[in-house]
Amino acid sequence: MNYDLSMIPTFETQRLILRPVTTKDLPSYQKNFNDYEVIRYLASYVPWPYPEKGVEEFYYKMLLPKQGKDYWHWGLFLKDEPNETIGGIDLWRNSAIDNRGFWLARKCWGKGYMTEAASRINDHAFDDLGFEILHFGNAITNIGSRRIKEKTGATYKGTRPFKFVDPEVHDSQVWELTKANWLKFRNKT
Repeated sequence: MNYDLSMIPTFETQRLILRPVTTKDLPSYQKNFNDYEVIRYLASYVPWPYPEKGVEEFYYKMLLPKQGKDYWHWGLFLKDEPNETIGGIDLWRNSAIDNRGFWLARKCWGKGYMTEAASRINDHAFDDLGFEILHFGNAITNIGSRRIKEKTGATYKGTRPFKFVDPEVHDSQVWELTKANWLKFRNKT
């Protein structure tokens, strides 16, 4: 089956390339995603231990059939290492819970890469796709994810019960980012 990945634009930020994932990216995606510390704060439907061909199955069964149909997924690549998938970021239009999710290889944590990627996806959502509001969530214990939301102008709304891969975490923080607040925040930075 052929899929048209041209419906997913490629973006460049100061240090990153955000582009559709292709089959040549799957080995590095699998390598960097298959880490409990990366996966533990994702929704519980993500299996752990992660299967050997888990990314390949996700790619063909979940990602490709939905791409560009109110769902967008970008692989994250460093400009100076454009052949290694270091993370992923998703955007959903019709989600009852969240409109954006992401993961990042542990070796890349604490360097501002995900804030850079999330900011570019916020721009795309509001400027190009017509979103008026984005809803986000993160495990209550996921400080890094919370900081990204704070650094990109989201407003904390409370908590809700949620099941994560980590069975010890039971609550998700709920965040909201309106287009008006994003535009104000973006113009300040």
